[in-house]
Amino acid sequence: MTPWLLSISVAYLLGSIPFGYLLVRIFRHQDIRATGSGNIGATNVARSGAKGLGIATLILDALKGFVAVLIALHIAAPSGLPHSYEIAVCAAVAAVLGHCFPVWLGFKGGKGVATALGVFFGLVPVITVLYLLAVFLIIVFITRYVSLASIVAAALFPFLALPHAPVRTPIVIAGYIFIPLLVILKHHGNIRRLLSGTENRFGSRKVAA
Repeated sequence: MTPWLLSISVAYLLGSIPFGYLLVRIFRHQDIRATGSGNIGATNVARSGAKGLGIATLILDALKGFVAVLIALHIAAPSGLPHSYEIAVCAAVAAVLGHCFPVWLGFKGGKGVATALGVFFGLVPVITVLYLLAVFLIIVFITRYVSLASIVAAALFPFLALPHAPVRTPIVIAGYIFIPLLVILKHHGNIRRLLSGTENRFGSRKVAA
């Protein structure tokens, strides 16, 4: 198996692990897909009343993305730059796709925010920590809209990160654009509610479908 195929396959399977679904099923004996928005991500888990499980979901979803990139970099290391970094970026895409479309749940998963955060940290850690997290937290603090913060941070990623990428080949550029675009597209319902003024704010127990 080539480094490309192995890295991408491992990353997709890691990304497909539905931690939000598993944690709620194990500790609360419930199906998170039947609660609130039906999303398996950290925000819906927390809004269901399980804030501790929501935090755990956030950490684990981010960690699986980060680990997927680390594994890809290890597998691809003998290839050298630029190929090793291209493989890592493709693995990052696969991990986020795995979270959004997990094979274990009929390809119906989350919105990819935490997993994208994890892969971003694996690819460009300084930018992720110093800028994207700062933007996310500031927007949440001011507006209390987690969805808006996620969308803006995702949209800014290519502009902030590409100048700091070790290489900027077409594959790397495409991956840096595809991941944020996927995250934004998965928030289409949130975008409609933001425009109509009906989106839920952080801390609200009311959850839109």
